[in-house]
Amino acid sequence: MNLERLKKQITNFIFISGAVLLILLLMCFPHIVYAKEKILVAAASDLNFAMDDLCRAFEKTHPEIDVQVSYGSSGNFFAQIRQGAPYDVFLSADASYPARLEEEGFAVTGQRRLYAMGKIVLWIPRKSKVNPEKGLPVVLEPEIKRLAIANPKHAPYGWAAEEALRYYGLWDKVQAKLVFGENISQTAQFVQAGSADAGIIAISLAVSPGMAGKGSYWIIPLESYNKLEQVYTVLQRGKDKSGVRAFLEFVRGEKGRKILSDFGFLVPPFPGQVK
Repeated sequence: MNLERLKKQITNFIFISGAVLLILLLMCFPHIVYAKEKILVAAASDLNFAMDDLCRAFEKTHPEIDVQVSYGSSGNFFAQIRQGAPYDVFLSADASYPARLEEEGFAVTGQRRLYAMGKIVLWIPRKSKVNPEKGLPVVLEPEIKRLAIANPKHAPYGWAAEEALRYYGLWDKVQAKLVFGENISQTAQFVQAGSADAGIIAISLAVSPGMAGKGSYWIIPLESYNKLEQVYTVLQRGKDKSGVRAFLEFVRGEKGRKILSDFGFLVPPFPGQVK
């Protein structure tokens, strides 16, 4: 009987000790005990550096959520999502793609939000003698042999570049100079690496650590191209994830808006919120 009683006491002690240890771990090391919730984000390339800062700031206050971001052109992401790409959130550089995804049932109804507006600039490397502050017509100067823009077929910043060139009567005159990037990030890489002598790129990339101080830019007037409305939407895969809601609340919150503004985006409050 004494042996049986001893076995029971030992069993109870182990059970209680394990429970106490588990409680302590939950209280002191929740990020170790719980597996992180992973959310997959498809983001337009103009967000490359801004999104890195957004994710770092967000994960400081939400260590239990792991945000993994893929960058590319909005048009390519639109096609991939329709083909079943496993993303939770889509941050587009154009409002039409999220709207179409919602209409076709790939995105959750009523979750589209206008979170920023992009701007384009003419960027020229520091070594060039051409001064971009003279305006967009400088792309006709003989020193500019190659002009990089994003592909207008699927990149919103490419559409904007074409519209601005047409606005100033330059589109037909620069056809032989044009070099097309798959997205706005690759376009910036072309001109930064010397594969192009100038580029029409997103201001968010022009002020990024990799390009700031290595060239100069001229902000192309907003009236010369249609608004680059940056809209996000929640995809069906992410509709029940609490991490998705927390992340998007952060993006449109005060800290998120400040980071986007630092990278040259126009941010709310402004009229025109997507309904």
